[in-house]
Amino acid sequence: MTALGFLYPGHSAEDDYPRIEQLLGSDIRLTVVHTDEEDVHRTEALREAGSERRLATGVEELRLSGAEAVVWASASDSSAHGAQGAHEQVRGLARAAGLPASSTSFAFTHAAREIGAARVAIGATCPDDVAALLAAFLEETGTEVVAVRGSGAVTTAGTADWDYDRVLALAREADHPDAGAVLLPDTALHTVSHLTDLEKDLAKPVLTAAQVTVWEALRLTDRRVNAPALGTLFTKEPIVQAE
Repeated sequence: MTALGFLYPGHSAEDDYPRIEQLLGSDIRLTVVHTDEEDVHRTEALREAGSERRLATGVEELRLSGAEAVVWASASDSSAHGAQGAHEQVRGLARAAGLPASSTSFAFTHAAREIGAARVAIGATCPDDVAALLAAFLEETGTEVVAVRGSGAVTTAGTADWDYDRVLALAREADHPDAGAVLLPDTALHTVSHLTDLEKDLAKPVLTAAQVTVWEALRLTDRRVNAPALGTLFTKEPIVQAE
């Protein structure tokens, strides 16, 4: 049994995690602990949401669950600190948990590298300035961003109800001919049941928040799982690499 722990901001699309657990079809358990968060896409609020103080409150519960690795399941809250700040955030989380740790921002960097996508496009529900934070983070950590599309949602409320057509429309609007993959970074979007359809419709790999977050936790524990229902990322063996 491999137990993985996730700190998840607020309540939106956390039910994607049991879906992933089911699709992995192996001895892997995913435990999600919710963190207290102001539901707003503003830079200062995002930085506070990912502060060491807030993240530390959920760590003990994950430790007691037997988690072997912990991932802060947010792209915007971690990328808001910049690459250096995100590294410090992850190191603080690892110290508090006594476990290998990462965040969704780093998960996107590692996942893009894993599938060989040197250039990516980003489709986000948040305003453009918040989406630009992730784009800057990815550029800083070695992935070229050729297009960024924000949808202007100031809060995550309602995005969990987006159906497939709306998610696909966002991905299509964000896509770019030079992008080797399309990234949908919002942890509040339900995407797991759409992964194979999205990749078929776009004719390229699609990386989404819950998908890459779980893959990153597996990477931290050196687990290799082939699960095609979770998209191209899960048809390749994760490579363990140090930050």
